[in-house]
Parts: sequence; C-alpha cells; structure tokens
Amino acid sequence: MKPLAFIIITYDRPQDMLALARNIASLDGAEELLEEVVVLNNDSKEDYSEVEEYMRSQQRIPFRYISSAVNLGVSRGRNRAFHESKAPFLIMLDDDAELQNADSLLRLLPLFETPCHGRPVAVVSFKVLYHETGEMQRNAFPHKKFEKYRGLSSFATSYYAGGAHAVRREAMEKAGLYPEDFFYGMEEYDMAYRLIDAGYSIMYSDSVVMLHKESPKGRQPKREKLRMMWVNKTVVAWRYLPLHRCLSTAFLWSLEYLRKSGFDLRGWLEGWRSVFGIPYTQRRMPVDPAALAYLSEVEARLSH
Repeated sequence: MKPLAFIIITYDRPQDMLALARNIASLDGAEELLEEVVVLNNDSKEDYSEVEEYMRSQQRIPFRYISSAVNLGVSRGRNRAFHESKAPFLIMLDDDAELQNADSLLRLLPLFETPCHGRPVAVVSFKVLYHETGEMQRNAFPHKKFEKYRGLSSFATSYYAGGAHAVRREAMEKAGLYPEDFFYGMEEYDMAYRLIDAGYSIMYSDSVVMLHKESPKGRQPKREKLRMMWVNKTVVAWRYLPLHRCLSTAFLWSLEYLRKSGFDLRGWLEGWRSVFGIPYTQRRMPVDPAALAYLSEVEARLSH
C-alpha cells in the first residue's frame, strides 16, 4: 500500500476543485506515493462534469470521485471520506486551495517519523498563505500567540488548520473520528483534544505550504454558522477541559457572537439556550493530567 491519500470535501467550487486536482497531479512523487485521492461532492448543485472528466483522464493518479445525496457537513463529510480511504496518512485540504511546493509529498512523510514534544506526531498542520497576496493567513495559523510563533519553522501546538493538514490514520482510529453532532465549526478542536489525550502531539511545519484562495479580507460566517461555532466550542470545552474553562469559553464566545453578528439578540438568546442545554446532552470526558500538562507546555489558550 502507498503511504498517502488526499481527502477533499468540495462545496460549489468546480473550477477551484479542477485547479486543485491538476495541482495534485503535478506534485513530485504523486504516482509513487498516493494510494488514492478521495473527492467527496457534498451535495453541490454545481456542474462538476469537467472535474470528473479530468479525473478519469488521469490514469496514473488514483482519483476517486464520490457524491453524497445530502449535505453531510464538515465532520460527517470527512468521516465518510475517511472510510472510503485506506492510506496510513491522510492529507485534508480545502477545495479552494493548492500546494505551493512541488515536493510537498516528499517533505511531508519525514515529519511523521520523529516524535514532537516527546510524543508521536498525529497531525501536521501546514503553513497557509493567501493565494492572492502570498501573505500568511493568520486565522489558519495554529497558535493564538501569532507574533511569538509566526517566525518558527515548526513547533508543537494544541490544534490545527482544519482545511490544511495531514493526519495519521492510526491516531484517528485510536482517538475516534470527527464529532458527527457538529455540522459546522470547531470539529478540529474536538479531534485535537482527543488526539492529545491519546498520547499524540500536533505539529506545525512550514515545510508544506498551502495557498488558499480565500480573500485576505476573509469570509464573515453567517449568523447561524457563528452560533454553531460558539456552541460547538463550548461543547468541546465541556467535554474535555476543567469546568471553569467551559464557563469562560461560553461567555467570551457569546461576546464574539454579538460583535460579529451585529448584536443579533435573538440569535444570542438562541445560542445561550443551546449552551445551557449542554450538560443535559453531552457527556464529560476530561483529558488526563498528562494531556493538560502538554497543553500548558505548548501555551494553548483554553478559555476562548
């Protein structure tokens, strides 16, 4: 079996997906290293016929295009694609992205071979630059202390960029797959805490660079998605962190929701209603002391 696979969930971006497929086919060692390239069409209504035709034409690259009859969301979509794949290491990219360096696959595999912070590496989070400007995308940088860490070529951290990373299959199988009750937002934090609790580390490395076609001005999530992010981040804190971290997370994210939603009080009240229901619907699974020590050592921000 070849060591690598791509997993890509595509949403209404056929031209970006076509460019990404061509980018993958052009990578050094793609034919020798890729077991499969799994592309899941997550119930898009756009025309992907050109993408499908290109994939069929590339006999040397193992593209697999599958479709879902419903929008599975991020977590269920990734889990579906995970079950469709077999390779030991899975590269998960957004569909509006390309890898900058042609030797990305060759650079990636050695990063999993050496322990990071005394633990086997479960996830490598990539450096993300805006495709348009070449500037670093701050909200895809996997550390809250951006100015302190931005110049480092690699470091251990507590979370990763959901659309720009590679993960060890064995680690996901041990820690469990993405939370299927999360339709949108914060699924990578939930996964990260479970991976750390299972004894793994998360590494950032600038050896692999993703070019993201999102505008440097960003995309402001709709109010519903902002509320999902607030509630899901509180669920994550409730499940894995000390209780005071859950309370501070819920409060600070409620303020963030008000600010970014233009003081949508109705949505704010709906969000708090969901938050107050968390203890009745979610089981606590606090991480062990070794995981908390790791989080402290890598300077994780646990309150927001």
